[in-house]
Amino acid sequence: MSGTHTGVPSVLAHDLPRPVPTAELAACPVGDVFRRIGDKWSMLLVILLGGRPHRFNELHRAVEGISQRMLTRTLRGLEADGLVRRDVHPTVPPSVEYSLTPLGRTLLEPLSSLADWAVRHEAEISEARARHTDAAAKEAPPE
Repeated sequence: MSGTHTGVPSVLAHDLPRPVPTAELAACPVGDVFRRIGDKWSMLLVILLGGRPHRFNELHRAVEGISQRMLTRTLRGLEADGLVRRDVHPTVPPSVEYSLTPLGRTLLEPLSSLADWAVRHEAEISEARARHTDAAAKEAPPE
């Protein structure tokens, strides 16, 4: 960050083109990471693996509602991004353990900051949603 942007959040330090080109949006590394961790299961799995390594079935039991197929797909995506490591142990039957990579561990701090922000502002967000719902209901045409 340059001296002229001191104190400016990094997401605001650069001007976006107007309109934002679709190709630029699709290629944005920030959006790409948000799509990965913002899906239904990835953030939860990163948090679970942040505590300690888990075997596949442990993860499956720990996350209510996730199918084996979705757990596999999500873990493969996190592995492809370099956030999760898959270790196969030569036992009979083979045992597979998942853990965060050093890169994955660096994600825990910003996830914690986001979670802390969400908890800190939960009441304000709930109030804003209620006001929005009330306003939308008043604007809706009578049936």
